Amino acid sequence: MLPRSGDVLHLTSAASVQFANPILFRVIRVHDWPTYHGWIWLDGYELNAQGDAVERRSIFVQLAGLRQVRPNFDARARAARPARPVRRPTPAQRPVRVG
Repeated sequence: MLPRSGDVLHLTSAASVQFANPILFRVIRVHDWPTYHGWIWLDGYELNAQGDAVERRSIFVQLAGLRQVRPNFDARARAARPARPVRRPTPAQRPVRVG
């Protein structure tokens, strides 16, 4: 079965020799480019242990070697990240209504 956008895959050397060191990969798109039977091109992001995208990649892999996973990223690591500050416009930056 073809992976879909948003799927997280555990890629090992079963998918391609380039993954002798396994990685987690979140699929952006599956290309319909012509390839060898049983192989596909994927676009997506390599993920770190916390589930953050660390590198965008296009990869050529064997369908039979793909393993979909349900990621269980460390919730404490995600909660430890500082929240983004909310930027509110200053009075000088607010739009002026005319009318």
